[in-house]
Amino acid sequence: MQQVLVVEDESAIGDVLKLGLEQEGFSVELAFDGRAGLESFGRRRPDLVLLDILLPKMDGWEVCRRIRATSNVPIIILSAKDAIQDRVKGLDLGSDDYLVKPFSLDELLARVRAVLRRRSESSNAKALTFLDLEVRTENREAVRANFPIVLTTKEFDLLCFFLRHPRQVLSKERILEGVWGRDYVGESNVIEVYVGHLRRKLGEPPLIQTIRNAGYALRADPW
Repeated sequence: MQQVLVVEDESAIGDVLKLGLEQEGFSVELAFDGRAGLESFGRRRPDLVLLDILLPKMDGWEVCRRIRATSNVPIIILSAKDAIQDRVKGLDLGSDDYLVKPFSLDELLARVRAVLRRRSESSNAKALTFLDLEVRTENREAVRANFPIVLTTKEFDLLCFFLRHPRQVLSKERILEGVWGRDYVGESNVIEVYVGHLRRKLGEPPLIQTIRNAGYALRADPW
């Protein structure tokens, strides 16, 4: 049974999430402040974290940063902060999705399923390589020219998708379906954001090329 850690200081919301997730077959642990959330994460090592931002004792930004420093576990931020700079900050800190309150339980569950499905699918092959880039799916590690690359879960899944389709021109629609799933209902520019993150982390020379009016391709030379 997969385990979900919910870090949410509003007990009514936490109880609704716990009930909904348990009905979907997950084991759920609740934490009501940031420090308790970190302690629970270290003790339980869940398969997914649902994380509020406005938490007592330690805010969600810091919780996200500390979890991501040691783990690639999927993190979905749940927050009433809907400004674009907050969403960007969440992505920069390593979250895999950002859902603005209020949200429907059905939408949340769809995103949970999508994140976990992509993680499972990305682990099928043991190693994926392209030139000096290697991804080891068993332990979810990425290395380029013998230097490790720290990736979030979604960045890792996106990189694996490119590596499974080297030199192919991939449309945004195909990438969205292949990495986020057909039931994704989040930000329309999510692919551009994550490709940007990957490019910065992969370094030079660039490997992910933008194909004008067509999409992206994993290539060693400009299109």
